[in-house]
Amino acid sequence: MVSLDRFELFCAVVEAGSFTAAATRLCQTRAAVSFGIKQLESQLGVTLLTRTTRRVALTDAGEGFYRRCVQVLEQANAAIEQARAEHAGLQGSLRITSTVEYGLRVVAPALQLFMREHPLLSVRLETHTAQVDLVQERFDVAIRLGQPHDSGYRGVCLEHYAVRLVMAPGLCAPGAGLAVVNALPWLAHSRFERQAGWALTDGEGGAAVYEPEGRPVMVADNASILRAFALQGMGVAVLPAWLVDDDLSAGTLVDVLSAYRFAEQAVYALYPASSHVPRKVRAWIDFLKGYLGR
Repeated sequence: MVSLDRFELFCAVVEAGSFTAAATRLCQTRAAVSFGIKQLESQLGVTLLTRTTRRVALTDAGEGFYRRCVQVLEQANAAIEQARAEHAGLQGSLRITSTVEYGLRVVAPALQLFMREHPLLSVRLETHTAQVDLVQERFDVAIRLGQPHDSGYRGVCLEHYAVRLVMAPGLCAPGAGLAVVNALPWLAHSRFERQAGWALTDGEGGAAVYEPEGRPVMVADNASILRAFALQGMGVAVLPAWLVDDDLSAGTLVDVLSAYRFAEQAVYALYPASSHVPRKVRAWIDFLKGYLGR
């Protein structure tokens, strides 16, 4: 009978794209991974992978076998999780990814409370400026901000938040019109560097657009960097309200377009699509949504 360990080994090679990458992920040697795949192919009597110097590719038989392996491993993990849940709380590991700013301000404090309720659960939180591949990097949940994209993941909306166009006091006169504001030097997040404009709504529901002119004076992939440059008077920046509310209250930043509102953005918890959602994933998402609601 083929061991489930061989199933997991095979899936790791397929998802990592090479024996070397799979070996790194599994903390094994490349030789051990290669031997395991050869043994699996020998047991099945079929070739599952074609090898090149750098990568591996699935054969026709390998593609069908991979899909079934994923299903079998999901069912096995679900059975193990259910058996453990009958006798104890959440166990195993939970891998989460988020942005640096939201991870520090929201996710980390919520995780501290969540981990106290589930002391047997091992948690790994990584912050990334780029959107990582949850399956490839083996993350259970991604906390992402903005508008959802068709990523193939399942998602839960956790909350909505406002965004503000902010600047240091004195960069332009209070109450300046859109034409003046559009001409101000601007600081761009790399995700929105090529965005032509931002839709606005005035107090009476009328539509307008913030369309910064020319190239940004600085581009960064981190909202905290943009905030730091805005505080130094280097330009205006579109930033989430939860990041700059304290600055606005202290007067170190001002809302350039206080008479207008940008479209609300959202926070999403995304997780890989599968027939079985792990109990630890459901528990964490439910906890975080409740934490934000409070």
